[in-house]
Amino acid sequence: MSIIWTTGSIMIEVKVVNKGHQPLPAYSTPQSAGMDLRANLSEPVTLRPMERRLIPTGLHIALPEGYEAQVRPRSGLALKKGITVLNSPGTIDADYRGEVGVLLINLSQEDFVVNDGERIAQMVVARHEQVDFATVTVLDETERGEGGYGHTGVK
Repeated sequence: MSIIWTTGSIMIEVKVVNKGHQPLPAYSTPQSAGMDLRANLSEPVTLRPMERRLIPTGLHIALPEGYEAQVRPRSGLALKKGITVLNSPGTIDADYRGEVGVLLINLSQEDFVVNDGERIAQMVVARHEQVDFATVTVLDETERGEGGYGHTGVK
């Protein structure tokens, strides 16, 4: 793993094999968290209302141990067209070597055509930890306790 320090942030090297014909994902601005993923298609794909499809990107990545890539919706597609990532965020584990696919769903009432090269999702690479569960008979008390959904109210 290569780590590059740049103006207060860390750049992590991720190996990639691009079996498609689209450019590699890139950050749109210097402070972007996500990189756009593009559809890698031989012909357009039409998503009918409530239809879901796995859209290929042509990308295969090797993340460093302790990192994951999250595939998230693009806010503009969600707002303007009702297109989102079904298993959001989709997780790509460090040991996965298959093609990065984007599971899109059309939540609108109109057909949506996914064209080759279209920006369909964003990918965020993040560090994560693993846990070791310790079985106990009782948990420590907190102010919230067992209060769940909506418990803290609306202020």
